[in-house]
Parts: sequence; C-alpha cells; structure tokens
Amino acid sequence: MRLRPAVLAVALAVLAPALSAAAGAQDRLPTIPPQDYTPEQKQAADAFTQARGKPPFGPFEPLMHSPEVMTLARSMGDYLRFKPKIGTTLSELVILLTARRWTQDYEWYVHAPIAEKAGIAPEIVAAIRDGRRPTNMSEDETVVYDFTAELQDTRRVSDTTYAKAEARFGKAGIVDLAAISGYYTLLAMELNAARYPIPEDGQRLPRFPE
Repeated sequence: MRLRPAVLAVALAVLAPALSAAAGAQDRLPTIPPQDYTPEQKQAADAFTQARGKPPFGPFEPLMHSPEVMTLARSMGDYLRFKPKIGTTLSELVILLTARRWTQDYEWYVHAPIAEKAGIAPEIVAAIRDGRRPTNMSEDETVVYDFTAELQDTRRVSDTTYAKAEARFGKAGIVDLAAISGYYTLLAMELNAARYPIPEDGQRLPRFPE
C-alpha cells in the first residue's frame, strides 16, 4: 500500500524525533577506542587503570573526551565512592536518590545491586525507584534520606534537618554527604547528556511526568 504524500509527511514528522534520538544515542560522546587516544587521553586512561584496576568504564567513557575532567572526576570518586565519612552503605542510599532524581538508568543499574549488597533493604531500593518515601528506614538512613532529598528538592537544607545530620555525622560528614550528592549529580548529567546506554540486561527506571 502506498501512502499519499500528505500522510507520508505526517508520518515522517512523527517519526523524526524518535529517529533523531536513536541516532543521537550513538553519535553523542561515543566511547573512544584506546588505539585512537590522544597522548593526554592515554595518560588519563593509564592513571585510571592504575587507580581502579581496569580501564575507564561507564560514565568515565564519555568523560574521556575531556581527559582532564575525567581524571579529576575519577580522583574525587576514589574518595567519595570508597572512603566517605558517612560510610559506604549510606553513601549508596545517596547515590540511589541522585540516580532516581535524574532518572539516570546506568547509574541505577550499577548501584542498586551494590546498595542492596551493602545493606540497603530491597524494599527501600524499590520505594526510591518508584518515587515513594521508604518506610522502616533506620535512624541513620532517615537522617541521610531527609538531608539528601531536601537538598535536591529545595536546593537548601533546613536548620532542623541540618542539625540532625551534624549531630550524627559531624561537620566533615555533612561535607561528604553533600559532596556525594553533587558528585553523582555530575555523573548523571554527563551520562544523560551523552545518552549513555545501559547494558542489554538492564531495565530503564520508570519515567515520571516532567
């Protein structure tokens, strides 16, 4: 069956955004093959491999287009991911809240299993995924959840919420708590801008109305 020109024009207009997005997903900040690295990129990749035990992966692949930013981001992540003063279990809670806020599929794909393995209850992970406030959180989880959600939602932290977090984690913990949220927001923004794909076995986060 042949479409009339007017019908064909409408169909193409409807499909164009989807086709453009599909193409853009591969054209934006594609992963650079190691053999194509510039000297600066090779140096950054070597430093990454030495620090993390494997070549750049995930969000660091699009960041390799700016190796200086990639190296600085990796260095900050070395501390915030593995040695934060609030501990690596509570840091995973912050990461999940950040991935959910930015609807960042890859960040969620990687960190949801890590969070559960670290001790975040599956029902808490599921609640965050679905956009609900979790129930039955521990006291520490509640403090971290309230601080992070308030900071991300209102761009501020109330005196009451701040005082609870400071009483529990101290001033250094406050700095780390906000820094984890900011760092994984940076990675989420880079991944979303690059349309970085999730692996075939991954599932996209539910999309909420904008």
